[in-house]
Amino acid sequence: MVIFLCEGTTEAEAYRFYKGQQWHTENPQNPKNKAEFSISKIAHHQAGQYHCQYQTHDGWSEYSDTLDLVVTGAYSKPSLSAQPSPVVTEGGNVTLQCVSGQAYYSFVLVKEGPQKLSWTQESEYNYSIRQFQALFHVGPVTSSQRWTFRCYSFNKNRPQVWSESSDPLELLVSGTLQKPTIKADPGSMVSSRSAVTIWCQGTLDAEICVLHKQGSQTPWDIQTPEKPENTAKFSIPSVTQQHGGQYHCYCYSSAGWSERSDTLELVVTGIHYNKPSLTALPSHVVTSGGNMTLKCVSYHGYDKFILTKGDQKFLSSLNSQFIHSIRQYQALFSIDHVIPDHRGTFRCYGYYKDTPQLWSVPSEPLEIHISGLSKKPSLLTHQGHILDPGKSLTLQCCSDFNYDRFALYKLGRADFTQHDGHWTQSGFSLANFTLGPVSSSTGGQYRCYGANNLSSEWSAASDPLDILITGQLPFSPSLSVKPNSTVHSGDNVTLLCQSPYKVDTFILSKEGAAYHLQPLKSKSEAWDLQAEFSLSAVTSDFSGTYRCYGSHDSSPYLLTQASDPVELTVSGPIGTSSPPPSKSMPTAVCE
Repeated sequence: MVIFLCEGTTEAEAYRFYKGQQWHTENPQNPKNKAEFSISKIAHHQAGQYHCQYQTHDGWSEYSDTLDLVVTGAYSKPSLSAQPSPVVTEGGNVTLQCVSGQAYYSFVLVKEGPQKLSWTQESEYNYSIRQFQALFHVGPVTSSQRWTFRCYSFNKNRPQVWSESSDPLELLVSGTLQKPTIKADPGSMVSSRSAVTIWCQGTLDAEICVLHKQGSQTPWDIQTPEKPENTAKFSIPSVTQQHGGQYHCYCYSSAGWSERSDTLELVVTGIHYNKPSLTALPSHVVTSGGNMTLKCVSYHGYDKFILTKGDQKFLSSLNSQFIHSIRQYQALFSIDHVIPDHRGTFRCYGYYKDTPQLWSVPSEPLEIHISGLSKKPSLLTHQGHILDPGKSLTLQCCSDFNYDRFALYKLGRADFTQHDGHWTQSGFSLANFTLGPVSSSTGGQYRCYGANNLSSEWSAASDPLDILITGQLPFSPSLSVKPNSTVHSGDNVTLLCQSPYKVDTFILSKEGAAYHLQPLKSKSEAWDLQAEFSLSAVTSDFSGTYRCYGSHDSSPYLLTQASDPVELTVSGPIGTSSPPPSKSMPTAVCE
């Protein structure tokens, strides 16, 4: 409904309201100096210019000034945007662009507020966007008031019939009042389809707070701050990729606009479904003060990788590099001088450089443990280090230092196996780790660590212990002894291990020995691959049963079947010479 009011004199006997050549007569109200004319339901044909006059006994008065009645909603709405951005500094200027796909004659820009202002511009065709537009230059803009605009379009033959209103555009003026604080709950890294709340806390007199996403032409949302903290709540119940980006908030009070808040970068994870993998080099257990490299790898061609610890960015992102040898993309994050603060759960993500706030699903978590400088424990085996599949295996981690708990770590794995320690009567703290029955997956290099319950830092690592699994290559090498299997004390002996099939390394073991000879690389000889294990100045300590095995460099802990045993007998007194060059293979127990 619209009501027209015509004011005359108290002598008025009648009033007329004109639209063009048509009029409507109304009787005066008491007192007779005015009359009302109403239109209960506005239609487009009622738009136009209106004026009125009144009649006394002297005749009809002059016409009143003309009143334009504008009716909106006749055409589809245009769009309104600010160039280059709706964020304006105090005293700055901005260009507002009103655009429509229809060929209207003119555009009207209206500033909302107590004193409504409007500007009219003829339209022009913009060939780059293939639409009609008008550019309105606004400024200088002050922070003491709100600057909210809408625009309309109309045809020249019906200048009072306008289109629908554009969406409102509010300029965000970065003023001089105290800036609000902005934060995200539960955090600024949010998985896709989960909920997040952005809080903007202004001063106590703030009337509204506006959340703005960088690159957007309109405020993301406008909220009234809630007491007592005067904090505005912006809720996103289900995050999607459109929510990733950088946010600022502004607050407005009777004194004007605040400064803009600090930047809140909202990262959405799980947008890309190709999961990278994360590994630690040389190990996820690092000595305090040492160096560590975390390698993030993906078959998918992400532009960049980023490393996180907990739910926070840990290091700046790195460009990915394609590694031809593994046909994957990777980034290496180097951490020098590791400290206890570096322990924790790490993940890595991939993303593209044009959408830096939209990340992939995370890698599997990688737990980093820091080992200290306290005394290293010993790692022992009860059953030997070369085992047939199906055999039982128990590794014992022990120390004469009173550790409350022990952890067993296998090289290449991303986790520990932990057991509580117990104190023996002989003065050792220890824990037993049962790994049997063994299989190919058991083979590898193991270390163990000790720790006290009052400390989160692990001890120095034990010496490594290699566990080798036999029968994983379907053939056996042959073993022979030169000059023969019975020799005298002081003689030199050579044990020759040969294979007609490809092996990279040969291993010689002595039954019941607390060591095995250093593995030897294979050498090609005639049609065979072989290695010669030389024993110099043997004593009766060298007597015993020997076997040899082969392995490939790609899987050094998986062995061939054993060669047939060879018995070496050394006659003469028990010697005092040292055993040949060997790798440690402890078999004692801490008892």
